Amino acid sequence: MFAAGFIQRRAFSASARNLSKVAVLGASGGIGQPLSLLLKLNPKVTELSLYDIRGAPGVAADISHVNTKSTVRGYEPSSGGGLAEALKDAKVVLIPAGVPRKPGMTRDDLFNTNASIVRDLAKACAEHCPDANILVISNPVNSTVPICAEVFKAKGVYNPKRLFGVTTLDVVRASRFVSEIKGSDPADENITVVGGHSGVTIVPLFSQSNHPELSSNADLVKRVQFGGDEVVKAKDGAGSATLSMAMAGARMAESVLRAAAGEKGVVEPSFVDSPLYKDQGIDFFSSKVELGPNGVEKIHPLGPLDAVEEKLLEACLGDLKKNIEKGVAFTKA
Repeated sequence: MFAAGFIQRRAFSASARNLSKVAVLGASGGIGQPLSLLLKLNPKVTELSLYDIRGAPGVAADISHVNTKSTVRGYEPSSGGGLAEALKDAKVVLIPAGVPRKPGMTRDDLFNTNASIVRDLAKACAEHCPDANILVISNPVNSTVPICAEVFKAKGVYNPKRLFGVTTLDVVRASRFVSEIKGSDPADENITVVGGHSGVTIVPLFSQSNHPELSSNADLVKRVQFGGDEVVKAKDGAGSATLSMAMAGARMAESVLRAAAGEKGVVEPSFVDSPLYKDQGIDFFSSKVELGPNGVEKIHPLGPLDAVEEKLLEACLGDLKKNIEKGVAFTKA
């Protein structure tokens, strides 16, 4: 049983079946290291494959001493078969690679550096594990997920059901922030968050929670939308949200693995190729996604919104469309 029970108090089952190889690209970074540790504790992972431009073999050696059954191997570009070997036979690939935000930076400020990194890693995934579930953490997610999609399309292996932008942290933050206001257990606060994964594109739907009155709490809404800024400021140039993001990434990976093993009714928020706003030229959108053995099983509609949320959604869609177009334009250029 996993000691912390970090995923909604669900203990991992030691008897889990359909165990699989999971790869982390960017494993020696601020998100990659704690993410890899959390995945090592998951008995559904039989093999943990860690890759980075440097440092991954050391991270792998360290984590391999944790007394769970999975094997851990680290790869660098110049050793051990490199990226190709790291991705071979992977069922789930998590991509936290990239540079972190610093004070004053937006996620879009990261675009020029991280877009190239994600593009190159997506090319490798398309070549070496085209059927894997790809979980993109690298910011700006609103743009990096479309980049991955375009790369997979160019390679002729795009499967929209297998590509996910990890927006779980927005839901995690919303439940925690509400619990602080209400004095409740965050595990009991089920807050739906939709849209994208950056600033005003993050839309919490408090009207659908146990506390619909919070929809008019502008400070709370802003905190959910810009919660990452709190961490960037507090770390004072030393990084961004790494530990909480690692937890959110591990939770998303756990949900994908549970669904792949045949568990029914697994629902997680995720930024995916979605029909919800395609008529407005928005191909990707985050909402509740029901997962299955083949990845995306069903994309849930948003449901009724109040007047405040309608305005938030309108602002979201405008920015989100620009973010997506930016990612697509990058790959075509």
